[in-house]
Formats: sequence, C-alpha cells, structure tokens
Amino acid sequence: MNKVILMGRLTRDPEIRYTQAETPVAIARFTLAVDRRNRNANNGEANADFINCVAYGSVATFIEKYAFKATKLIIEGRIQTGSYTNKDNQKVYTTDVIIENCEFAESKSTQTVPASQQAMPQQTAPQQAMPQQTAPQQAAPQQTAFQQVMPQQTVPQQATFQQVAYPPQNDGFMNIPNLGDDEVPFI
Repeated sequence: MNKVILMGRLTRDPEIRYTQAETPVAIARFTLAVDRRNRNANNGEANADFINCVAYGSVATFIEKYAFKATKLIIEGRIQTGSYTNKDNQKVYTTDVIIENCEFAESKSTQTVPASQQAMPQQTAPQQAMPQQTAPQQAAPQQTAFQQVMPQQTVPQQATFQQVAYPPQNDGFMNIPNLGDDEVPFI
C-alpha cells in the first residue's frame, strides 16, 4: 500500500500550470515543510523535511485559489518516484507526493497572511457592516469570531406557534401529534 498523510506549511506560493489538452487540467507544484518530532540537539531548533508535492485537477484548483506561502495544509496522497536525463546528460531521480486530498490545518484567523495579500480589499462581515446598538451605560460583551459573523437573533417575547395537523400516512415516517402552544415536544 502506498499512502502518505502529511501536515506542513508551504515554503513558497504554489506554481500553477495548465495542460495543453482540449480541456486544460490544472497542475499545482509546491514544497511542503513538515516538522520532525525531535529537535536539533545542538541548538534546540525544530528540524523539517522539505517534500515536493504535485496536485492535479480540482485539488490543484483549490490550492491555486486558497493556498499561499506559509499556509498550513494537511495532504493525503501517494509517493511517486521517477527519473529523467537533464541537459548535461546526467540522470536525475525524483520523489514527489501526488496529492489526492487536501485540507486546511488551521483556521483563517490563525494563518499568517503575506504582505502581497494584505493589500487586497477584504469583504466585511455583516456584523461589521451594521454595528450593533447597545445601551449607552452598558459595555458590549466580548464576542467570539463566530458571533461577529453570525449575529445573535432575538425571539420575540410572545411567539405564536401555528398548529399543523398531519394526516396519518403509512409511508414509514413517524406521525407527529397535534400539540397545543404549551406542549412543544422539542426546541
């Protein structure tokens, strides 16, 4: 079995190319810096392996859109070895990881954004576009990143529930009884 799972950071922006076929296919190449478990005995610094990775098709398109230098990824794939003869007539051996699946290893808020992408205008979240109104004497409580993007909705104090009668059916699904306003089975 040939299966590889790696977690590491891109050492540079991925190199993207397209095939010359009738329907072009994206090819992404990059190097992934994968930390070793043990540290260097001399100075205590972390050791890393630099692994060449190649992705094709939709995985390459994903990498092209969302991955940049220092992005931390988890990749799943297989090792592929090969060789070629260079201009100097010397045989060169290659080892690449062919990526079959790729995911982010950290959230966007913890990623380090390169200077080249900081200059790009960013979309504002709905919460930032419309500030929340608070009473002047009360300080606004700290909100998590999720709460800033998805503001809390309040339910009116006198909510009314509509009663719906479900006709009995023999389709294999459970029949829900008709309940009054005070008898809500779940919330």
